[in-house]
Amino acid sequence: MKNIILLVVSIIVLSSCGSEKAKEQATEQQVEETSVILTDAQFKSAKIKLGKLEKRELATTLKLNGKIDVPPQNMVSVSMPLGGFLKSTKLLPGMHIKKGEIIATMEDQQYIQLQQEYLTAKSKLVYCENEFNRQKELNVSKASSDKVFQQSEMDYKTQKITLSALAEKLRLININPDNLSESSLSRSVNLYSTIDGFVSKVNVNIGKYVNPSDILFELINPSDIHLNLKVFEKDLDKLFIGQKLMAYNNNENDKKYPCEIILISQDLSEVRSADVHCHFEAYDKTLLPGMYMNADIELKQSNVESINEDAVVSFEGKDYIFILNGKNQFEMIEVKKGGAENHFSEIIAIDGKNLSNDQIVINGAYSLLMQLKNKSEE
Repeated sequence: MKNIILLVVSIIVLSSCGSEKAKEQATEQQVEETSVILTDAQFKSAKIKLGKLEKRELATTLKLNGKIDVPPQNMVSVSMPLGGFLKSTKLLPGMHIKKGEIIATMEDQQYIQLQQEYLTAKSKLVYCENEFNRQKELNVSKASSDKVFQQSEMDYKTQKITLSALAEKLRLININPDNLSESSLSRSVNLYSTIDGFVSKVNVNIGKYVNPSDILFELINPSDIHLNLKVFEKDLDKLFIGQKLMAYNNNENDKKYPCEIILISQDLSEVRSADVHCHFEAYDKTLLPGMYMNADIELKQSNVESINEDAVVSFEGKDYIFILNGKNQFEMIEVKKGGAENHFSEIIAIDGKNLSNDQIVINGAYSLLMQLKNKSEE
């Protein structure tokens, strides 16, 4: 029995040692897979050429997103200052309208009452004015007391104020008091569009009573639309007023809209982003408020370490370069690509590794990658 137990323990120990050795061999193999050694014939066949990182001025593209917006002065909320019933309207969302066009007719008995009060006050003002002039003449000859004259003067001025106030109320509901007479009283008033544009929202139906605070319609003038981009804090210092960019939407990536930055917000949101407002250089009626857009901004970077794009190879979602590590011996180094321009790419080393003095493969890097890949599969 003891011999059996000793045998089982020995097997377990040997298996454990074998497993550890297998792991060590796999680790060594993984380390070796970053290096490749060529024979002279392979080196000549691969047409290897070497070079070094060079300081260059390259352009990089900042990709942003946002949506089309309109300034507040181009958005109009239509309401009825005195309230009333909606008698008629022809508006539908998306309908085009012109400035000065009748967009709705309202009716209410208070409109009649307001017109009545104005005409009554106007007639009374004539009486007060005549009485004031009469008392003024009598007061000159002392035929009437100063108190009576002052009372007539106060009545006259008070009536003028009352008439002016009623006239302004009439103008609020689009009734011209200068054209109002006892024969032109109306229980209906019209609402007019104050802009050229289109209808964004219709919030009422015929026969509905609306309060002064209710919004009947929302109108938009799209001629001055702009692009509102969201930019994170880390990228704000790269932007400036007057900077050019190209905007496009996801449905038509090939159709570009030139824009210019006109305003950069100085206030950051909770997610550390700011609004950047851009003006379209040419108005396009296919661009509608609320439409989501993408934007590309080319940024210039001075004196960045770069190399020919052929030196960089991609494998399993990562970028690599090969550096000379001895005669016909090359090591694969992971890097990050930055901006690219004129077939040169910015090279950013991983973990701060200095590559300035290394000889880098600028031609034949793909052949080395294939050689390394075939080696790892053996």
